[in-house]
Amino acid sequence: MPVESIIFGAGCFWGVQSAFSRISGVANTTCGYSGGHVENPTYEMVCNGDTGHAEVVLVEYDTACLSIDHLLDAFWHCHDPTTKDRQGPDIGSQYRSVIYCFTPQQLATALVSRDKQQGSGRWRSAIVTEISPAERFYPAEAYHQHYLEKRGRF
Repeated sequence: MPVESIIFGAGCFWGVQSAFSRISGVANTTCGYSGGHVENPTYEMVCNGDTGHAEVVLVEYDTACLSIDHLLDAFWHCHDPTTKDRQGPDIGSQYRSVIYCFTPQQLATALVSRDKQQGSGRWRSAIVTEISPAERFYPAEAYHQHYLEKRGRF
């Protein structure tokens, strides 16, 4: 099974993880933190907004049965990529819209996908999603993993 990884941030990582976990071909999802300047951040540190990290989900997927385009479509549909540092009631840079790519091909595909979304007429405002090469990923604490599923919410 050829597996690749990509990192998505679209607000609180609980809902993002739940959304991507239900996609056929996704092998694994892990809540965590990325995009900041502090090593080994904790949830409390990230919530304080001083680490620069976003709440993100590392998505590992089987490229033999799931395309990056399908994952990007799911990403664009699971949040509002036009709101800077906010998703619904969650406010702060840790909730920003991000795509962190592990390969140049993923990066190019994500940029084309963003441009296609922007030109689709679906969004009234400009897409503010940060798209860049992946930096270090720090897994979140165990109690955050599959949080909504553990509580029967999805």
